Amino acid sequence: MVISHTPARGNDTNPTLGTGPRETPPPPLENGDRLTRDEFEKRYDAMPDLKKAELIKGVVYVGSPVRFGKHGEPHARLLTWLGTYAAFTEGVRHGGNATVRLDWDTEPQPDALLRLDPEDRAGSRVSADDYVEGAPELVAEVSSSTVSYDLHDKMDAYRTAGVKEYLVWRVEDQEFDWFLLRDGEYVRISPGPDGVYESSTFPGLRLAVAALLAGDMARVMGELQKGLDAAEHAEFVASLA
Repeated sequence: MVISHTPARGNDTNPTLGTGPRETPPPPLENGDRLTRDEFEKRYDAMPDLKKAELIKGVVYVGSPVRFGKHGEPHARLLTWLGTYAAFTEGVRHGGNATVRLDWDTEPQPDALLRLDPEDRAGSRVSADDYVEGAPELVAEVSSSTVSYDLHDKMDAYRTAGVKEYLVWRVEDQEFDWFLLRDGEYVRISPGPDGVYESSTFPGLRLAVAALLAGDMARVMGELQKGLDAAEHAEFVASLA
């Protein structure tokens, strides 16, 4: 009697044999795709080598390679400035290039943000899967110029979500825009007579804008230190305790 043996499916060591149906990977993200947030996240997760993609009002924007002088270095300066403020302001957290779930069809990845940590005071929270959900109090973007979507569709999304302060560094224009949310609209504010911006949401957050644009980070940090030493900053920290 001849006994035949058929290997059980999935136990065969022959790599040429099938092991059952395989899930088809989702298609890659492409600029201009119109997706739900769930589908956007599914496709983004399937592209581990992709460093930046955003969903703005249901439309996908895929990031391009990042140049040093036009983005990498300005981005680092913003993070240095905001990170130092957060380091000396208990109850405030900062982040860079973190995905933010603003609403069901908008999921940007801002270059920098500041958010309040006590969730009873904050417009956002950190979800169980480690994403920011809701509107951070302050968002900053490094942009090329006024034609960028940072000053159009994305800006409108931040406004609608309730981001209180929106900062845009237009590198090619050598300009810096600071917008404050008032009555549901963004109003561009100006620096004081000394050329220094002061945040309305984060007391003590001061920016010597000409120094930032010129790359004079020593002066930027010196001006920030004045804000950190001010009484209103101490009072703000005490209010968050």
